Amino acid sequence: MAYPINRMRRLRRSGMLRKMVREVSVCVDDLVCPLFVTNGLDVKVQIPSMPGVYHYSIDLLVEEARKLSDLGIPAVLLFGLPASKDEVGSETYADDGIVQRAVRALKQALPELVVITDVCLCEYTSHGHCGVVREGGVANDATVELIARSALSHAQAGADMLAPSDMMDGRVLAIREMLDENDFEDTPIMAYSAKYASAFYGPFREAADCAPQFGDRSTYQMDPPNRREAMREIAMDIDEGADIVMVKPALSYLDIISDAKESFDVPVAAYNVSGEYSMVKLAAQRGFVDERRIVEEILVSIKRAGADIIITYSAKDFAMWRNEA
Repeated sequence: MAYPINRMRRLRRSGMLRKMVREVSVCVDDLVCPLFVTNGLDVKVQIPSMPGVYHYSIDLLVEEARKLSDLGIPAVLLFGLPASKDEVGSETYADDGIVQRAVRALKQALPELVVITDVCLCEYTSHGHCGVVREGGVANDATVELIARSALSHAQAGADMLAPSDMMDGRVLAIREMLDENDFEDTPIMAYSAKYASAFYGPFREAADCAPQFGDRSTYQMDPPNRREAMREIAMDIDEGADIVMVKPALSYLDIISDAKESFDVPVAAYNVSGEYSMVKLAAQRGFVDERRIVEEILVSIKRAGADIIITYSAKDFAMWRNEA
């Protein structure tokens, strides 16, 4: 019936009424916190373009992960900064690589924490691209071989989940086969399935020291105008063995998250990326926005679009706010 019989404001009259009929809520269990690990001891260096985000040496990484776990955050996503780089990113699959050593330390100290590792070459290559460069371009199949080796080394170190982010064709299948052949058939894969060639990654490039030395990543990351193509990418990754699929970035791609949730019966993750985070942080520092309200609104929008898992640099702040409530 029409107004005045139906009055939509009746259920908005108080905070408790609004909570009772709320359709979507975000909880700390939904979140994954990205962490950057580097070499050395007692290292904690803030990333200039990402206020509140740091490079940690392994000893302080464990301390930070313990704080996150105590706040109820169930998982972290590791990115490594190697001691040296080369053309093929060899430290990414080295047994004594920075991520491998960090995983061992985290699992020894915090066995219940879910440790996810980003599997890519870009942080480890001298040229900054996500794979093997041949004749001025990234060679897909040669890169896939190294990505699979890297994934296996992370699993051998004790990673609970592997997250390939390179966007090479066929890498999920190669990882799945490599894991299964080496008795890691129970190790899940969270694939960066619809990862767009986005300008929102700018601060991350500084954080991970992985800006391409030439060209860009548009030949392997997705073209932002494409929507249907994302569903093809996701379907292929599921067919190849992905257990969780991811959309990255989140805010400008809420339609892709929604499409993925409607189209596929697997958990959907979304990455609230560095540029999205930094814009809010810097605006809040200038007093332009209420940081807590806008972060909570952003995370709700990502969850409302269909994400089951949200990877966000705001995870710690959100968890602290929830613990204060």
